[in-house]
Amino acid sequence: MGTSGLPALDRRLAGCRACPRLVAWREEVARTKRAAFAGWTYWGRPVPGFGPPDARLLVVGLAPAAHGGNRTGRMFTGDRSGDVLYQALYDVGLASQPTSVSADDGLELYGVRVTSPVHCAPPANKPTPEERDTCRPWLVQELGLLRPTLRAAVVLGAFGWQAALPAFAEAGWTVPRPRPAFAHGTRVRLDGPDGPDGQDGLDLFGCFHVSQRNTFTGRLTPEMLREVLCTAAQAAGLGK
Repeated sequence: MGTSGLPALDRRLAGCRACPRLVAWREEVARTKRAAFAGWTYWGRPVPGFGPPDARLLVVGLAPAAHGGNRTGRMFTGDRSGDVLYQALYDVGLASQPTSVSADDGLELYGVRVTSPVHCAPPANKPTPEERDTCRPWLVQELGLLRPTLRAAVVLGAFGWQAALPAFAEAGWTVPRPRPAFAHGTRVRLDGPDGPDGQDGLDLFGCFHVSQRNTFTGRLTPEMLREVLCTAAQAAGLGK
């Protein structure tokens, strides 16, 4: 599969209506809005990944925020979690600017793409396991299109980790058995189809999610996030 297929995949994804609960919620949020964003026309659809089609590093989150990605149409854009993530990406040289406020703000990512295993905003930020599994084929297809260049991935949080590992396996990488457990700072090697000696393997990193709960309490500090991103970027052949 060539990189030209990723924009087409993103367009198809944005039309998905497979999960009735998520469809109802994302559209209700888009209609009622939040007072602070009363003048916005909400996206209100599945949110595709963001970043170049030849990315060497992938950042995998959880799901779009109701008034973040569901409003702006771009992953981690317009909410406090995104503020933390894009500031860190900018700090380590992987983004053109430290903020991400709208889909037309000029932000560019350098060699990194941001996506999630669930592409619709869920009630209470909690997709069900069934919704996670229903959405998985989108991530599998995205990984397949990125596979020629992808060499590292950072997964934010335990839910994302549990959702991402089967997707990586379906997309052609070998996940160790027993399946590695999530922990902040974890690093796992996933062999590609060419085996342990091939050049198509991938380094998978675990990182606490950039949720307000984690960043406000100091469970995840900017320094901790930058450290994981720097190590992952080096593994991917990126960085300063």
